[in-house]
Amino acid sequence: MPGVSVSSEGRVPGSRAQSCGLGDQMHDLARDLYPIPRSLTGNGVRETLSRLRTLLPDLKCHEVPSGSKAFDWTVPNEWNVREAYVVTPDGRRILDFAESNLHLLGYSTPVDAEMPLAVLQDHLYSDAEQPDAIPYVTSYYEERWGFCLKHSDRIALKEGTYRVVIDATLEPGSLTFGDLVIRGESEEEVLLSTYVCHPSLANNELSGPVVATYLARWVAEKPRRYTYRFVFVPETIGSIVYLSQNLDHLKRHVVAGFNLTCIGDDRSYSYLPTRDGDTLSDRVALHTLGHLHPDFVRYSYLDRGSDERQYNSPGVDLPVALVIRTKFGAYPEYHTSLDDLSLVTPDGLFGGYDAVRHCLLCLEQNLSVKATVLCEPQMGKRGLYNTLSRKGGHETRKRMMDVLAYADGRDVLDLAETLGCPAWELEEPIDTLRAAGLLEVSGANSERGIQA
Repeated sequence: MPGVSVSSEGRVPGSRAQSCGLGDQMHDLARDLYPIPRSLTGNGVRETLSRLRTLLPDLKCHEVPSGSKAFDWTVPNEWNVREAYVVTPDGRRILDFAESNLHLLGYSTPVDAEMPLAVLQDHLYSDAEQPDAIPYVTSYYEERWGFCLKHSDRIALKEGTYRVVIDATLEPGSLTFGDLVIRGESEEEVLLSTYVCHPSLANNELSGPVVATYLARWVAEKPRRYTYRFVFVPETIGSIVYLSQNLDHLKRHVVAGFNLTCIGDDRSYSYLPTRDGDTLSDRVALHTLGHLHPDFVRYSYLDRGSDERQYNSPGVDLPVALVIRTKFGAYPEYHTSLDDLSLVTPDGLFGGYDAVRHCLLCLEQNLSVKATVLCEPQMGKRGLYNTLSRKGGHETRKRMMDVLAYADGRDVLDLAETLGCPAWELEEPIDTLRAAGLLEVSGANSERGIQA
């Protein structure tokens, strides 16, 4: 049976692959995607998915017409912006969409008009508590227009006549999303979902699709038991649309899942459970973070805020948890221009990728194990008892005997929790015992799949 070799530190080889540049590659992708003006709909989403397809050629893109019904929601009109800016009384162009797409209120209606500062102020958005940050503000489902700016710049505006230009279209079109299904030996699926709707926000937005892309590339290169479904959608309306089109299939096949967001900074690791908190996804997430990052922050489902809301909603009940770095809303740069490419780092992105990758390793390895002989087997006649005393020999033999002592049909995650070790450290002793005929495993096709 194929196994995962383990380093002397108990980590799967590749855990320090940032030194080989994988984190840098992810950061480069984030930098490439950062300027694209994304929203719920429009060409920014299409361009983002098109660039991801250069790394994921089998990613399929779908268009859902405006006005389409999805449960209690309706797909909105499509929004695209050519340019937007404000001209000051002395002729300077400010709040230019070309300089920062955060300057424009999301889904602003077209405008070309002159007005005094007092009228313009009613359409400006800033945050006095963060005077040097541009806030991210949207108005998806009620028509209005506006601009966002640093509060320090807002209070410096002079009286006079301002010209406002928003050259945009808001008209029937479609909502765009992407999905990629990587087939495994089983029809049981692992769902990994992320969103592609925010503009230039690095951790809250781009870390998710970037990490998802590199996880998909890693999964695609490995033998695997499970089928993996990667979903790239606009937040909330996109996941609702996706569920409305695929709910029956997902409920039949998804056994575990993770929503990927805020996974690229290097401050902390966090876990947010499924609604019930006791699914396979929860077990895997807690086990992985407990061994890799034991100081992780543990949240309640009451702290939810991303697409896990839709996947866990009553009647949908998909086991989707969050393994994240610093949680959305829990860092000061959240939903501002300060959530930039300096907040998201190569080490941070790789750390988030590596944590979820270990979750997938645990899923793949989580078979049931059962001893095939009564009482302790005679290890010596099978060449499993070292006749020569040497460093490390006792620990290896004890680990095999401990596995056999608890091999009563429980799964590997339960076994690892009982033994107090990471699940990935049990791959080698389980393979050795199985090869010797002392252990049988059961599960999807009774084979572990993904290798590190």
